[in-house]
Amino acid sequence: MSKKIATVLTNLFEDVEFTNPAEAFREAKHEVITIEKKAGNEVTGKQGETTVKIDKGIDDVTPEEFDALFIPGGFSPDQLRADTRFVQFVDAFIKEDKPIFAICHGPQLFIQTDRLKGRTVTGFTSIRKDLENAGADVKDEEVVVDNNIVTSRTPDDLPAFNREALKLLQ
Repeated sequence: MSKKIATVLTNLFEDVEFTNPAEAFREAKHEVITIEKKAGNEVTGKQGETTVKIDKGIDDVTPEEFDALFIPGGFSPDQLRADTRFVQFVDAFIKEDKPIFAICHGPQLFIQTDRLKGRTVTGFTSIRKDLENAGADVKDEEVVVDNNIVTSRTPDDLPAFNREALKLLQ
């Protein structure tokens, strides 16, 4: 059954950490909806290889409309976590135990929710201490699955990340 995946991103996302999973999700017949501050905005990856036209503005969506949440890495998550609308959006997915897929710096958005206590996650080297300080049990593994949350560290982990994310979408 096809699932609707909310994808939060803004400028300076890690190109391949968006394009590779998004392609895997679409190949599996899931719908990937990009969300930023405003529908129609164009955001560019930090490698400059990918430009994404945003489908929906954060004020035009509710978590209830979606089956899962995808947070690509790069500098995008750090920018988005400064905006309470995105933090509340992510928080709702955690509260509802909906599938969440976050790679590299993606888990930075979890920190602002204060819901990492007792969760097991991974992320890029430079954010692991922050995740730990937020109460998470942090692993240095290619993919960590904690109930509904799938996290990975870097683009090298994409095959494992996609595999586990797609399992949760079944």
